Amino acid sequence: MSTTASGAPPTAPRAIRWVMLGVLLAMLLSMLDNMVVSTAMPTVVADLGGLSALPWVVTAYTLATAVTTPVWGKSGDLFGRKRMYLASIAVFLIGSALCGAADSMGALIAFRVVQGAGAGGIGAGAFALIAALVPPRERGRYQGMTASVMAAGTIGGPLLGGFVTDHLGWRWAFYVNLPLGLLVLAWLQVMLRLPAQRIRARIDWAGIALSGICISSVVLGTTWGGDRYGWGSWRITGLGLTAAVSLLGFLAVERRVSEPLLPVRVFTGHRNFPVAVGILFAVGVVMFGAGLYLPLFQQTVQGASASHSGLLMLPMTLPVVVVSTVAGKIMSATGRYRVFPIAGAALMAVGLGLLATMNAETSRPLTALYMTVLGAGLGLCTQMAGTIAQNAVEPRDIGAAGSALNLFRTMGGSIGVAVFGALFNHALAGHAGNVQGCAAGSRTIFMVAAAVCALACAAALLIIEVPLRTAGGPAAPKPTACDGQPATP
Repeated sequence: MSTTASGAPPTAPRAIRWVMLGVLLAMLLSMLDNMVVSTAMPTVVADLGGLSALPWVVTAYTLATAVTTPVWGKSGDLFGRKRMYLASIAVFLIGSALCGAADSMGALIAFRVVQGAGAGGIGAGAFALIAALVPPRERGRYQGMTASVMAAGTIGGPLLGGFVTDHLGWRWAFYVNLPLGLLVLAWLQVMLRLPAQRIRARIDWAGIALSGICISSVVLGTTWGGDRYGWGSWRITGLGLTAAVSLLGFLAVERRVSEPLLPVRVFTGHRNFPVAVGILFAVGVVMFGAGLYLPLFQQTVQGASASHSGLLMLPMTLPVVVVSTVAGKIMSATGRYRVFPIAGAALMAVGLGLLATMNAETSRPLTALYMTVLGAGLGLCTQMAGTIAQNAVEPRDIGAAGSALNLFRTMGGSIGVAVFGALFNHALAGHAGNVQGCAAGSRTIFMVAAAVCALACAAALLIIEVPLRTAGGPAAPKPTACDGQPATP
């Protein structure tokens, strides 16, 4: 294995901010796409037809993103993070152009696979690039930028989607990605300087195949279960067995190959990593699962306008930005971080518990207060858990670690949406009216999500506060078996 350097990453804060701007714009591109496209879907169906195939427009994208995330992450470790990140953006843009030109629902679904494959690399690559540019001790100073991108995507996506669809047509919901994406490609090509990597290693084809089978089985099983097929049907049972067998095969392969797709050592090297992954899984459940039903509750039960769906989330998204920024600065100044995910998971549990008490009479200000508590918890957990996880692995595994974080957050969202969907449909079936059923289903969803966050809070207590690296170097030391404290290197 060999590596040659053709440049050094920027070290001045101003230079890092310019590069980070390009990385975060790429993340915004991916986040906006989901929200914009969701808003345009009714118009797409009216033009192309194929209402029954509509769920596959989302499923194809999610599935491709999940399957390719670990592949992009490991490819960045092996062949250069800049090269792979630019390639993923290019694939995403090609998929966007093809989606905009689709002349049938089948073609749109196929092109969404291409687009989702690119999105998998954008998410995984952003984590790895930020880790390469900014040491863990300083990373908190930039957390506000990342949180702002998340807020902009959540709030601006539906607004932009509605405007573009109404004034330019649904095809521009995809074409709108092209100018921003091309700008990001040019920006990063010029501004981003990283050591060039030429590592001779055999590609883990078996790991790629087995992980793809496992992830596909989980995503399809959770998407179809309780909706298209019963949870006890032979199809869902078969997908579950396929996922289990392929997972066992994947673990066996990863222990044998020289350059595994997802090294087992990142999970066994330091307990902070699996704990952080568990926290981000819970974040995925909340953001992609419970977050889906909060606007629905406000619109159906409280009578809010659907056209303001992005603004309805403002009381939750703004605290994410503010709290994440403040917590990041405290972490950078003190080097302390253990308290943040513990407090964050606890606040998420409390916020969701409060949301579970809502009904049609709950005032808008009180609803906003509950959402603020939830948003503050998300702000303390989301970015902090990623920093803790990356501080717990060796620099050579940063890409694989980042892909694991994105993968488990995506899987949390996929499983959360499926489970919450089943609970919601059960509640609707047990009540005469949609309003009563929506209220009952939302309460159940928020209570289950609160329980997941309570488990994440308990897991966060296991985090060991080891020193944050101030530059690239060895990973955090392992805790000893006797006292649970960091071992001496």
